[in-house]
Amino acid sequence: MFALLPSLLLLLIAQTHCSPVRIKRDDVKVSLDGQTYINKGIVGFGVIPSDFVESTGDTMGGIGSAVALKNGSWRKLENGTFTGTFIAHPDRGYNVYTTIDYQARQHEIDFWLNPYEDDEDLSYDDAKETLILSYVNTTLQFERNGAKTTGLDATSWRAAENGYPSLVFADPQMPIPLSTDRLTLDIEGIVANADGSFWISDEYGPYIYRFSGDGNLIQTIQPPAAILPYDSKGNLSFTSDDDPETGRGANAGFEGLTIDAENQILYAMLQSATIQDGGGDKTTSRYTRLVAYDVSDVSSERPALVGEWVVPLPISNSKGKTRASSEILFLGQGVFLSLSRDGDGKGGDDTESKYKQADLFTIAAATDIHGDKYDDPENPIAEDGKLNDDITPAEYVSFVDYIDDDQLARFGLHNAGDNDATLIDAKWESLAIAPVGDADFPNDYFLFTLADNDFISTHGISLGVPFDAGDDVDNQFLVFRVTLPVVSENSLARVL
Repeated sequence: MFALLPSLLLLLIAQTHCSPVRIKRDDVKVSLDGQTYINKGIVGFGVIPSDFVESTGDTMGGIGSAVALKNGSWRKLENGTFTGTFIAHPDRGYNVYTTIDYQARQHEIDFWLNPYEDDEDLSYDDAKETLILSYVNTTLQFERNGAKTTGLDATSWRAAENGYPSLVFADPQMPIPLSTDRLTLDIEGIVANADGSFWISDEYGPYIYRFSGDGNLIQTIQPPAAILPYDSKGNLSFTSDDDPETGRGANAGFEGLTIDAENQILYAMLQSATIQDGGGDKTTSRYTRLVAYDVSDVSSERPALVGEWVVPLPISNSKGKTRASSEILFLGQGVFLSLSRDGDGKGGDDTESKYKQADLFTIAAATDIHGDKYDDPENPIAEDGKLNDDITPAEYVSFVDYIDDDQLARFGLHNAGDNDATLIDAKWESLAIAPVGDADFPNDYFLFTLADNDFISTHGISLGVPFDAGDDVDNQFLVFRVTLPVVSENSLARVL
């Protein structure tokens, strides 16, 4: 339990001192597909200290890589405070110098949100009281035959199981280290299912896996050949050290994972373009791929590819470099959020970030290329970063800006300048929404977003061994209030 939790009682007692009526500020309004979306600003901020140790004895880090809200946990208390439980999934452990034998895991974290909507600036310490966090437990994850998963670089692969792909639960070729026959994972996305299982997406494959609630591998989805990493000889090359000849770039796999719960369509998006589509060079890698799978009957049928679209990621104004996507979130009617950013801020190379945003895109008028020639790596969609004329990409618009100076100042935070605890984190990588439940604004939601601190701590522990990473980067949480008019009645956000 974090040291902040006892202050919750004081926070609840002081609830009456917080304005229950939103004070008007300059909200950001954007239009997409004839609908208006509104960013009403930051309303919550919380922190998990960089040196917090979870139940396995390791430092809790990297949790911003993937997050979901636990089904049935979201509710509003009588005093106006909101509460729920995060399911947070770190990536592959503390790997600043090299990859390590880090077993995949997910953490449950309870939270209490007391939205702050006044204009007056809070101190950093007071701001942290708006989102109280309490660690609950950790679930370790295992692959076939109860073997531990690992985070070691996937320098080899295991042959597909007999019966693949006709047998529903048979595995395709699986990424493994050369040193051991164990599945290697670098998890970047998570979806919580109603039956207690989870879909998770990774960078190595890039694959999508279904795990049981107690951490056991159930099922694997392998994407089309155009996305799989092949070397110059036509062999699978899952390593994260070097770009392949075709397919996903190194460390540029399925960063984004989300679901249309009403129709049971699972979506995954690459961080940036495949190598044949311009990946490997930030100036030509903006045209990434979004894929969709039907997961309505996964017990009797292997999830089928039912859609594939091209999404144009934002580019920098100065050098035309791609702002890669670190997460997506399905809203409804073909509209998604995409978290695109640079790598600067606390824990990055520079303290000044130029771009961190949860933007909107729609595939309503985009060309569906699934099952087409473009699923063959021999047929790129965008040579040298120029999109083919026969493809209409998704429409992409700017929306929620994380580094708005006025908004950050309201919560004691800043962008650029001193490298202190109040500097906004560099790597924001996850999104989740929950309904505000305001009768006057029925389409308003809280947008939760978490940062990946890369396990950076001066008092860290990795695999039982202490380490000093040279800085302390706390795991930061932000909460925005947004108007999202397309979220359906039967979406996960509505039935939490």
